Amino acid sequence: MFSSNLFRKRVSRLLLGHAVFLLTMLSLVPHSARSESPEWGRDYDLQAVDHLDPIVIDSTLTLPKLVDLTMQKYPDVTWLTALEEEAAAISERSKSWTAGSAQASLGYQSMSTFKLNYGTGMVQVPLWNIGQRDAQHKLANEAESSAELQAGAIKLRVAGLVRIALWNMALAKIRYEQAQAELDIYGQLLATIKRRVELGDLPRADELLATTELLQKRSAYTMAEAELMHVRKRYTSITQTNKVPAIYEENLVALREIEQNHPTLIAVNSQIERKQAEINSIKLIGSGQTNVVAGILSDEGYDPRSNHAEMFNVGVIVPFGGSAHVQPHIAAVNVELNKLIAERQQLYRDLELAHHEAEHNLEVNRVELGTANEQKKVSEELLTMTKLAFSVGEINLLDLLKIQSRTQQAILNAKERAVMLQRDKALYNQAVGVMP
Repeated sequence: MFSSNLFRKRVSRLLLGHAVFLLTMLSLVPHSARSESPEWGRDYDLQAVDHLDPIVIDSTLTLPKLVDLTMQKYPDVTWLTALEEEAAAISERSKSWTAGSAQASLGYQSMSTFKLNYGTGMVQVPLWNIGQRDAQHKLANEAESSAELQAGAIKLRVAGLVRIALWNMALAKIRYEQAQAELDIYGQLLATIKRRVELGDLPRADELLATTELLQKRSAYTMAEAELMHVRKRYTSITQTNKVPAIYEENLVALREIEQNHPTLIAVNSQIERKQAEINSIKLIGSGQTNVVAGILSDEGYDPRSNHAEMFNVGVIVPFGGSAHVQPHIAAVNVELNKLIAERQQLYRDLELAHHEAEHNLEVNRVELGTANEQKKVSEELLTMTKLAFSVGEINLLDLLKIQSRTQQAILNAKERAVMLQRDKALYNQAVGVMP
């Protein structure tokens, strides 16, 4: 009787071992092999929290198109529009034949001594100083060019925000999928352990231990889902759309150093050139504008004794001694100019640092990806052996759970490193000023 019970227990243990081994093989099937709908967040049967920020994959949407659409709705567009309007206004002024608004005046004169009455009229026209109109043309051209180049710098900034948002979502999605896979695996493991506890093959403590692990995985899944929703919301806030490109990987554009045609450097250089043109334009104002004055004096219709006398006067008003009044305006613009020069120097240092860090991150992640893939392969082989050993009672549940946890972490690391490498390519291109 004793030997018969022992025989049945060994057979039961062997059958359970094969069942666990089969579950092990199934659990190693990559999660990506499951069917995915085009909408992120509806790929899985289990949803921890009712809150959902849906993201839809649009196969017709490309990364450059996404950047353009985001740029159209970016808040700085209003500032760019104002810059263009300012440049147009300066250009319109530079085309004027006069240096300012002409003035006309009408008057009436009465000479009580001789009892004579006269009507007067005068027109005053300000003229451009020598070289001043050309300086205004130069300022208008620099303002127009600067407005266009500011748009290029802002578009690069928008591209950076879009790039980071996309790859943050990709990383969060990887972690969410892994948390879902681990939840499935530990759920299957708990079901197997419960069955073995019912058969008397494992103690009740193992079931409680497996339940604790499952609850921890459920909590991790909930947090991973929450983080995925957070990065999705950040993405939609930046792009003002819930659509994402199906493909947004980038080819690396390797540069040895930051080049002078970097959009951000070009933009700040254009601002400096504009300020220099503005200073030159103010200097040519000198003491003020020379004015031509033309007037007429007539007693026709003003005095019954009129001799029909008319006098025509022409004169020139030349300012002088006013350079002290224009110097504060020059000094104020010069302060802005030197501030831009300082910002350019700091910007170049920041770009050099960003380039170095992006290059270093690429090198590190290339190495880490190879290590992570190797570790994943070894961990999966060890887990297969460990599950088989547990099924026949050679190791306890605690050891199995430790190896299971390490294996899942190795799988996650390998997936993350692959995504990080693609992300770092995009961030490298961003650092050197390459648009998608």
